[in-house]
Amino acid sequence: MSEQEALLATKLYVPRRQAGFVVRPRLVDRLDRGLERGLILVCAPAGSGKTALLADWAGRSQRPLAWLSLDAGDNDPARFWRHAAAALERVRPGIGDRVGPLLGPSAPSSSEGLVTALINEMALDSGETVLVLDDYHLIEAQPVHAALGFLIDHLPPGMHLILASRSDPPLALPRLRALGQLTELRAADLRFSADEAAALLSEAAGPGLAGEAVDALTARTEGWAAGLQLAALSLRGQADVTEFVATFSGSHRYVLDYLAGEVLDRQTGEIREFLLETSVLERLSGELCDAVTGRPGGQAMLDAIERANLFLVPLDDVRGWWRYHQLFADLLRVRLRQQQPDRVTALHRAAAAWHEAHGLADDAVQHAVAADDTAWAARLIEQNFDAVYFTGESATLRRWLAQLSADLIRSRPRLGLALAYMALASGDISAVTPLEAAEHASTGQAEAFEPSAGRAGSLLANVPAAIAIGRAWLAYLHGDAEGMATFAARARRRLADGEWMLESLCQLNAALADWLRGRLDEAERGFAEGIAGWLAHNQRGLAVAGCNFLGQVQRGRGRLDAAAATYQRILDLTAPDGARQPLAGYGHVGLAEVAYQRNDLAAARAHAAQGTAVARQLSETQPLANGLATLALVRQAEGDAPGALDAIGEAERAAPSPAVANLLNPVPALRARLLLAQGDLTAAARWAQERAVGPDDSPTYAREQEYLLLARVLLAQDLAGQALALLERLLAGAAAQGRTGSVIEIRALQALALAAAGDEDAAVGALADALTLGCPQGYVRAFADEGPPMAALLARLVAAQRSRQRPARGVPLDCLARVRQAFAGHDAAAGSGREAAASGGMIEPLTARELEVLKFLAAGASNQHIAGELVVTLDTVKKHVSHIFGKLGAASRTEAVARARQLGVLR
Repeated sequence: MSEQEALLATKLYVPRRQAGFVVRPRLVDRLDRGLERGLILVCAPAGSGKTALLADWAGRSQRPLAWLSLDAGDNDPARFWRHAAAALERVRPGIGDRVGPLLGPSAPSSSEGLVTALINEMALDSGETVLVLDDYHLIEAQPVHAALGFLIDHLPPGMHLILASRSDPPLALPRLRALGQLTELRAADLRFSADEAAALLSEAAGPGLAGEAVDALTARTEGWAAGLQLAALSLRGQADVTEFVATFSGSHRYVLDYLAGEVLDRQTGEIREFLLETSVLERLSGELCDAVTGRPGGQAMLDAIERANLFLVPLDDVRGWWRYHQLFADLLRVRLRQQQPDRVTALHRAAAAWHEAHGLADDAVQHAVAADDTAWAARLIEQNFDAVYFTGESATLRRWLAQLSADLIRSRPRLGLALAYMALASGDISAVTPLEAAEHASTGQAEAFEPSAGRAGSLLANVPAAIAIGRAWLAYLHGDAEGMATFAARARRRLADGEWMLESLCQLNAALADWLRGRLDEAERGFAEGIAGWLAHNQRGLAVAGCNFLGQVQRGRGRLDAAAATYQRILDLTAPDGARQPLAGYGHVGLAEVAYQRNDLAAARAHAAQGTAVARQLSETQPLANGLATLALVRQAEGDAPGALDAIGEAERAAPSPAVANLLNPVPALRARLLLAQGDLTAAARWAQERAVGPDDSPTYAREQEYLLLARVLLAQDLAGQALALLERLLAGAAAQGRTGSVIEIRALQALALAAAGDEDAAVGALADALTLGCPQGYVRAFADEGPPMAALLARLVAAQRSRQRPARGVPLDCLARVRQAFAGHDAAAGSGREAAASGGMIEPLTARELEVLKFLAAGASNQHIAGELVVTLDTVKKHVSHIFGKLGAASRTEAVARARQLGVLR
């Protein structure tokens, strides 16, 4: 067992009853009965006997019990839940294996998904489980509190939670009290009664201790466990117990100082020296104590101190690791600083050296900082960055770095890279600042560097290559394909032999750069090669990410069959636990997107539900955002407009910064498109303006969806000419690069723009071209999502087909039937009358008032004029006009009037 594994085991160790412990049946009974309520909170000041009580109860309980002793390092959410899962693993084998894939370099801000996975795993077993979290007052991180609150609100049947804390945790305690879901043991409950105090004191002074002395000690300590224990130690060897009891009074603090002083002063000089010197340690072992004190015999000394009952608590069954009671440790440290202030730095340096040699990075960093050797701490952080980063413990890394000065960080390129990589992993485009600092610092002489993960698996070993990869990553987030390709090539040139991790990232960056540039053939080959390499190195997580990118590229090429097969491969890679594997979220979300495009709304909804459920557990949030966005589209297609906005709103909250390129984060553009589909032209136009997209721009593939949204806005604003010009430029780029998926969507929009401009033959031809490209792969929603104008244009294509008694423009009849059926959607129940109207080119008959408004439109009247003539508000006229456009399948006044005359509605 490694030292790290050994120390983790001490955190999971259920303490054993110590000599002199007094059994307290009344409190044991309270704990037994409290389990019925779900959460037990044992909250009292230090030294109240919380841990001792729970340890005794745990030893008596027949229920499976998991124990986690918390420390300050557990404020890192990833570490907290990894340790909690390790504790539960001891009573529910297999749970720990579920947690590893949920934690990674870009750990999410919320641990809700991870906790959901734990809840689901616990729910699979109907048996009881108790999880004890000791010293919860050491947890200050709000994300941990939030996730624990989520667990409490969703405790599966049979699971019970016990918190031991010196102060109330920031949880919804009033609500839990009101619901009867909380049992509390407070300081008053833990105070020793006269009988309990007598039992404790008699262990030291014998059964003949006078009742008056017991009553006096109990009153002076207020039944405080630590005070009584110190009093019991002090009573040993006292010639006059009555006189001793009369010599102290006052507060708990005074009692502690007085009694602890009594206990310490009666020890031998050797023991006092050992206690003071080793007080700098959070956990102790014989070997560690030898290293810190500079003397042998540490294990024997620890054994002797435990026998003397000097507040030394064993952390395992073999007496390998120990800790001092916190109150006693605090007092020892105060004495050390008072009596030997010059020794403190040397003791911490010795402790840092031992922890570094044994691979215990967190303790080594803390002792180096305590020794005021921040340069040493910086080197330790650099060496251990990879091991901590890849386990998702970003909070630990931030805590380490926060202890260093800004000047020191700026002077060390690897620390700048550490900051940059953490920012980039979360989609933070402000990572340019630490990257620039790393570049500036890297111009000096490089020092020898051996990462704990080994050079092959390190991100920081090769500083020049790592900086270039960071620059490429930043360019990727901005959608800067050329910049990304340049930096990816620079990084590759600077690689040394054997640096496999950096080399694989260079290959990934090159493929991503091709994707951003729209060079989808090259990108597809690059991702396919990368997937094969990652699988060869057993890097399944990277392979799944590669498949996700590959599926998006294949969809961009219009190859829905290939994309579906790639997404299915993700599910195969995550088997046999694919149903619960977080990485399976990539596959389910991708399959949902393909099913939606094919108008298989039931399958799309099912895959989106499965995908978002497990994707909530992923460190990367984009799959969750994409799954929610697909769910929003499904709801919109089914006629649930409010539900669609709810889902896209949640997708926005999950997605990275809106400043990230649209190709990488399509959610903002999809939200604007939904708003436009629901008639909110103002909001959609405002979004396009905020994104600074204009009809005269030269769009890149990375921002293509933004410009397609702009084209839709222009059509809604009766600016068909500008829309046509923009779409022509978009089509030229897509056709030149063989991006069939883009061509299908662009040609569909061109058809609408041509119809709005009055060129019906060209419009029907453009639509036929789009359908001819899309139908073999099952494209439907690319047409159906354009709404009534597309339905009307499709009706014209159908009419042309019928008149010629053959497929119009080569579009198969079954294809036309599938697309037309999609327009019925949630309105299919409207019946055959509506279908008949639609087949004639009319979506729905105009009302009498709409016919009046239509006549004014034909006469060229303004909306304001119409409002005055009909004595209605301007908003009412706008609504009538919008309804007319929708029913006639028109995008402008001109097209609406022309279409009405064609149908015989106007003469």
